[in-house]
Amino acid sequence: MRNYDLEFLKRFSMVIALLMAITLGLIIFAAYLHTSIPPEVSPMAAKRTEQRIAPAGAVYAGSTGAAAQAAAHAAALVKAASQVAYGGTTDGKVIFDNLCTACHTNGVGNAPTLDHSHWDARIAQGKDTLYKHAVEGYTGPDGGIMPPKGGNPALTEEQIHATVDWMLANLK
Repeated sequence: MRNYDLEFLKRFSMVIALLMAITLGLIIFAAYLHTSIPPEVSPMAAKRTEQRIAPAGAVYAGSTGAAAQAAAHAAALVKAASQVAYGGTTDGKVIFDNLCTACHTNGVGNAPTLDHSHWDARIAQGKDTLYKHAVEGYTGPDGGIMPPKGGNPALTEEQIHATVDWMLANLK
């Protein structure tokens, strides 16, 4: 072989080696990108997922739906009424015996007991003030503490008024 043929083979081999190195580099780079980019979700898999998480039913409020809504509303009112304290009774004695006795018979938290010496000054302020203090709560200057609604938020204002009236009627 002649000298220029060897020179050609040498350079041709170097070009081929360089091209092979670039090809290997591109293959490695492509493999890296393939592992770092999240795979695309196939449309069929996305559709199956949508079907799995779709709501079980829909709301139709036509003529029968209106009746069902009215029945549900009535049931909700009955349930709400049953959650009123002491079954919604406005018997002040029942509420006093179940809730107020703990403080107002022993004077806990400087609560006035059921005698005129503790109540006359309070009665002078008027029933509306007594009702307000029973509903909203009160902290007196003597350190007395009355929690809102006697500590039972399920009491209605009517029940509170009935209990205050019962307490005033039964002062000794």
